[in-house]
Amino acid sequence: MMWSFFSRDSSKDFPYDIGEPVAGFDNYSIWTLHKAKRKATQEEVSVFVYDIRSGSDTKCELAKAALKRLKTLRHPSILQYLDSLETDKMLYVATEAVEPLGTFFTKLATDNVQKGLYLAWGIFQITRALSFLNNDGNLRHNNVSAWSVFVNASGEWKLGSLEYVAAADGNPMPPVKIPVTLEVYDAPEKNDQSKLKAATKCSVDMWGLGCLVWEAFNGVLRQRSNLKDIEHIPKSLQSLYCELVGASPSNRPNPADIITRCRKPGGFFKNDLVDTLLFLEEIQIKDKAEKNRFFSGLTTHLENFPDNVCKHKILPQLITAYEYGDAGSAVLAPMFKLGKLLDEVEYQKRIVPCVVKLFASTDRVTRSRLLQQLELFIAHLQPPVVNEQIFPQVAHGFLDTNATIREQTVKSIIHLAPKLNYNNLNVEVLRHFARLQARDDQGGIRTNTTVCLGKIAPHLHPQVRQRVLVSAFIRAMRDPFPPARVAGVLALAATQQYFLLNEVANRVLPSLCSLTVDPEKTVREPAFKTIRGFLGKLEKVSEDPSLRETMEADVHTATPSIGNAAATWAGWAVTAVTAKFYRSQSDSSRPRPPLTGRNLSKPASLEQPSSSSLSTTTSSVTSMTSLEHESNDTSASASDYGNNDWDNENWGEMDDPSSPLAATSNNGQLVAANALNEVRDGWDNEEWGSLEEDPCEEEEQAEQEQQQQQMARQSISSTTSSSQQQQRPLLPHQHQQQLQQHELNDLIEPLAKLNSHITTSPSRQQQATLRPKELANLSSSATTSPTTPGALTNCNNISPPSAHLNNSMHNANWNSDSWADGEFEPFDDPGSGNSKLDEARRKREEKKLQRQRELEARRAQRATGPLKLGAKKL
Repeated sequence: MMWSFFSRDSSKDFPYDIGEPVAGFDNYSIWTLHKAKRKATQEEVSVFVYDIRSGSDTKCELAKAALKRLKTLRHPSILQYLDSLETDKMLYVATEAVEPLGTFFTKLATDNVQKGLYLAWGIFQITRALSFLNNDGNLRHNNVSAWSVFVNASGEWKLGSLEYVAAADGNPMPPVKIPVTLEVYDAPEKNDQSKLKAATKCSVDMWGLGCLVWEAFNGVLRQRSNLKDIEHIPKSLQSLYCELVGASPSNRPNPADIITRCRKPGGFFKNDLVDTLLFLEEIQIKDKAEKNRFFSGLTTHLENFPDNVCKHKILPQLITAYEYGDAGSAVLAPMFKLGKLLDEVEYQKRIVPCVVKLFASTDRVTRSRLLQQLELFIAHLQPPVVNEQIFPQVAHGFLDTNATIREQTVKSIIHLAPKLNYNNLNVEVLRHFARLQARDDQGGIRTNTTVCLGKIAPHLHPQVRQRVLVSAFIRAMRDPFPPARVAGVLALAATQQYFLLNEVANRVLPSLCSLTVDPEKTVREPAFKTIRGFLGKLEKVSEDPSLRETMEADVHTATPSIGNAAATWAGWAVTAVTAKFYRSQSDSSRPRPPLTGRNLSKPASLEQPSSSSLSTTTSSVTSMTSLEHESNDTSASASDYGNNDWDNENWGEMDDPSSPLAATSNNGQLVAANALNEVRDGWDNEEWGSLEEDPCEEEEQAEQEQQQQQMARQSISSTTSSSQQQQRPLLPHQHQQQLQQHELNDLIEPLAKLNSHITTSPSRQQQATLRPKELANLSSSATTSPTTPGALTNCNNISPPSAHLNNSMHNANWNSDSWADGEFEPFDDPGSGNSKLDEARRKREEKKLQRQRELEARRAQRATGPLKLGAKKL
């Protein structure tokens, strides 16, 4: 038993599994180099093995001397020692994972900028190691060549092969090297004893450094005479190289002087890679201003740095600098760019925890840079992490008072959407989009919200998508900001495969037609193009009804088919919507139209600058994705978005209580407390936000309408009497003096409808009431047959709405609380203008009373308990 204990192989206790040897190294060393792994952690290492049994006593002494030096010499540019084991048969030395520079040359890229920077960094490291040995340690290496230098995973060059290290003040004669293949690197004074008197403590190593420089640019040295060939050595290094391989030992420079000379501007060691890596080594002693300046300029240089250096040397330093230092947000851009070099396991382990921590930061600069760099790391984030840890933090940006943060938050949803769950995407994101599109004071943000909604359409739930898209894009087409109207048109065209043909005919085309007279040509052109596309679809279905199913194939599908033939005509719009964002410019100084009220506003041509004068520089995005937002209330369901809500196009009543815009509205009528209560329980009333009108506001509007109608009746009666007395119609400018601007807003559409009824053939009795002179006046001022003299005068003296007026009206209605079709009732009986005005007023009052009763009933229903998810609307 005791004999078996003493006779067992002690190498089994060595905590490393030794693998295959590295080919070619044993031709230049007494050691054999093996790849190995640590048994406990499977960490890759290198093991140098010397066979004591087959070696001579001289070789054994060299191997033991090398082990002794390797244990005692510690420097960043000297091979790192890990462990060793000596038996009566073998000698094992474990070091960091490396490979010989002589074999590494074959892996270097061809001559380019990256190779030049890297070789400068490697030669600098060996020069620094020799300076440490010669000057600080008072030692000579005596064996510098491509086979005594090793490259680790970080691309760093490490000086090894310490078998011949000796004291600098000892015998200056270079030692005899084993094997004989190393003799090609011997200095010339070895064969010329007279030159030994001029030798210095570093002259032998500087000769070896010169050989290393030559091999770095030409490959492994085969003959000493090849050192005369300097064609491939950079010009900035040629003069120094000639000094290193000079015949006189005394003329060879000290390694410390070499570093000083080559680090000056224009020197071989003065480049971006060497500067970057030296800064990272000294980052702990740098102040915050220096760190910010360094990290801000680092990203532009990373393309020229080797991948192994970036991945294993620079990236760990960046992560450490952010987590444990005061590097600030400037480190984010280079860190995420280098993160692409990691595999998935490493990314989840090293980058994702850092990302989650960063999103919780309250620093605006950090949040802004995170959103800008989102596309670089979103592919590595798992959906649970996005929905539970990332999205709640991103959602705060929708309510930020800073316009830049709000805009970047909207754009970031493009990348987040594919990973969002149903509630975050179809409820929270759309809720904030609705508010931003209607209430944000920045035209660029409203525009980009529409663009993003078009991009995320494929990711929305089919039922939600069908209810939301048309209403949202129609609202955008009524925006006073010209690029927002363009975005609405393009989004309609790009998402046309999601619309039912009945919806196209009844809602989309009528809304598009109003833009054919838009003051801006950039709005009219896509409007005409989109109209032609939709009409083409309808015409094809009219000719072949069997195509309807194909045209509507994607309406109810969660993953639309990319190759749908019905979408081909809108390819131009798809490209425009998916490839461009409008670059926002501050337009906060521009007065916004009132969110409610019926007063006419200025036309867009006067209110907004021409689109041709606006900068439309765009920023590219990569794919068509969707937006997301997280809030504390997640009780909404698809049933909360009823068809009635979207038909009324209430796309903007989504103010959040934490929003700076939630407490007030532009008309000064909405009280902050009422808005807060509506938002808190608004998800249970099947409405988008607070759709109830303020009772005070309703009373004021009713009184105002009553006064306007009374003034209109007086105006009509006075016009009638004037027509009977003077036997001629009033001139347009005389009539305009009788009506104020706010009266015209309520009168123009009913009178236009009345005029349309008058154009129908009048009865004989009505014609009999016309006097000959009135008919003569009609021939010069009207093309229709009137019903009564009063109606004749009133209708013909109001000039038809021009493009200017139409644009003013749709701007006024853009932010209105409701776009219901029943706002103005048609006049069926053309007999009396006064009776029709009374009838219209009566129906409006009945509608408001009915709406109030419905809202009270809903409040009473909510009092019994919250509405359950998935409940259908009554």
